[in-house]
Amino acid sequence: MLPAIKLFLHRSFQVGISIKGFDGLLEVIGGIVVWFITPTNGTVAAISRYEQAGPHNFLVAHFFHTVHILANGDKFFVSSFLLSHGIVKIVLVVALWFNRLWAYPLMIAVFGGFAIYQVYRLTYSHSSVLLAITIFDFIVVWLTLREYREQLRLRAHR
Repeated sequence: MLPAIKLFLHRSFQVGISIKGFDGLLEVIGGIVVWFITPTNGTVAAISRYEQAGPHNFLVAHFFHTVHILANGDKFFVSSFLLSHGIVKIVLVVALWFNRLWAYPLMIAVFGGFAIYQVYRLTYSHSSVLLAITIFDFIVVWLTLREYREQLRLRAHR
């Protein structure tokens, strides 16, 4: 593979996991917020209007979409869901930034699982935001798999 393409894919991996880490941070913040402010029907209506208004900040739309999906759950469940997702994402991203080999297959499994579940959700939600997130997750999984193989190859040469 050409060195320029390898570098581009490596940088794409770094950007992709950084976005996932930032998303995890937003989910942790969201989990804390939801603990104190329970989503109501008014909140769900506002989120729906926000989503239908057109293109907005992708990460904000993702957070709103997650809260919208979970709004019918109780406060403890919604908060726990967001906190656990966020913490898992942050831990995995930090481990990948520090090049911990164990984190690569775990990241592939976790985000692959998230993406598969999102495909299931797409069968009845038809959300463009969820579709975009799912495509992004599959790209990050592919980049992580590629990066993992590269790390194994580099470590074998040492």
